[in-house]
Amino acid sequence: MAKARSKPSKQAKKAKPAKRAKPVKPAIKAAPKSTPAAKPAPVVKAAAKSSLPLLRVGIIGAGGIAAKMHLPQLTKIPGVEVTMLAGRKPERLQRLANLYGGEIVTDYNRVIDDPRLDAVVVATPHPQHVEWGIKALHAGKHLFMQKPLAPTIEEANRFVQVVEASPKITYCLPQLSFPALENIKQLMASGALGRISAVHCRVSHGGPEVYYAEVRDLLGEPPLKPGEKLWFFQAGEASVGALFDMGVYAVARLVAVLGTARRVTGFTTILDKPSEVEDTATLLVEFKNGALGTAETGWTDGARTARISVHGTIGRVEQNGYFDPKLVMHTQASKTREDIPPKRTEILCKGAYKNPHEQWIDAIRTNTKPTVETARAARHITEIMLAGLESAKSGQAVDLISTLE
Repeated sequence: MAKARSKPSKQAKKAKPAKRAKPVKPAIKAAPKSTPAAKPAPVVKAAAKSSLPLLRVGIIGAGGIAAKMHLPQLTKIPGVEVTMLAGRKPERLQRLANLYGGEIVTDYNRVIDDPRLDAVVVATPHPQHVEWGIKALHAGKHLFMQKPLAPTIEEANRFVQVVEASPKITYCLPQLSFPALENIKQLMASGALGRISAVHCRVSHGGPEVYYAEVRDLLGEPPLKPGEKLWFFQAGEASVGALFDMGVYAVARLVAVLGTARRVTGFTTILDKPSEVEDTATLLVEFKNGALGTAETGWTDGARTARISVHGTIGRVEQNGYFDPKLVMHTQASKTREDIPPKRTEILCKGAYKNPHEQWIDAIRTNTKPTVETARAARHITEIMLAGLESAKSGQAVDLISTLE
């Protein structure tokens, strides 16, 4: 029997959601303030040529994911300049500035307060996302939010309220507007698959130590020393494990194709890693439309998996790879002969891929708020994962409060 919880009011009103066991919030130190010590002159690199007005961007938490994703993507967009980089490690900041340009600071408030900046990327550890995201919006800046949104539903609710009261553009990862998912949704809407009964999605890899090794190479840093602990594995710093790190992609894709969920049953385990948080997780999610979704993830999949399959009463469609533009559809070949194999059709997805930073900048320039990568979607995805962790501890299904509407 599912745990019953009260229904929220619309537009993220101040009524408090029903209490649930909160994950331990990590004791991450506040961002250190800049020291008055002499610093190298800022490296300012010209933005890619464009006739469009220049957009100046600052990054808060300029570390590994900035090196791997944010900076390479942003600096290729015409008319965009990364003006300021804020982080906790001056050596990293200097290397990034040498590669991509930008003034470096260790006080995150310098980014918030700088009147030159039009927009801010929040790339801190996730327990700090909402705090700095709200500060950026209050300062009148457009916002790009790393995933996952927050470690508690209370923070997620507060974030939605601020975003919806702001005229600025907020884009929340994970990215869900790309050709494969758009084409899957079109097939579902056309009736080609019949009534949708289930969706299965798995996104997993070999563990954060693989990602971290690549990041350290990008930043010119030595490998971790033998016995040195990775912060991803420590409950006090990370607070959550593989589910929030990689499972967020699987859960987000379920929500993208099925909409609002209403109940979650979760299973987690520590299978292989020297971790205080889960390294493997599976969620069974019941959706408002009656379909069932399964989200699988883990840090224990060395061969990496990114796969979604949508099953209907007439056929199913599958996609492999993060952004593979090819779908494979299987449809019923006979209603009187069980052993006749389904018809197999390969579909090349229509539409050009744009990375999430391109989509965000387009939204800013056209003053068009995202309809998919929204604060409400990020909150709903967060609540599904929190409910999964709660269910894994209690052994009971957990009813959800938030919706996409």
